[in-house]
Amino acid sequence: VEVVESGGGLVPPGGSLRLSCVASGFNVGLYAIGWFRQAPGKEREGISCINSDEFGSKYYADSVKGRFTISKDNAKNTVYLEMNRLKPEDTAVYFCARLRVPVYPECTVVADKRTLPDSVSWGQGTQVTVSS
Repeated sequence: VEVVESGGGLVPPGGSLRLSCVASGFNVGLYAIGWFRQAPGKEREGISCINSDEFGSKYYADSVKGRFTISKDNAKNTVYLEMNRLKPEDTAVYFCARLRVPVYPECTVVADKRTLPDSVSWGQGTQVTVSS
């Protein structure tokens, strides 16, 4: 089981980026995938999540709602995070994770800011820097 993020970079305020989370060893349609970020000196923040196809719903933190869009392509086994109108405070390392959790729908653990179990599979992260 592995998830690999890509698509980060340096972008000016107001710009856009699309992050990708490519999964291997499992089908993204069967599990929830969450996007998290961690800025220097700050705690990890769950910003978006897409449930398994069984539930189909999505979650966005207030900090990104209306600017970020999560989606997935089952054929490519990939989850995307489209980020628009980026702000300097969006600067962070962004991680995706497979949420193998005993809660349904799975994204509840992100929305409720629950402590995540060891069964969650994390990627290595991709740096997003928003600066002029």
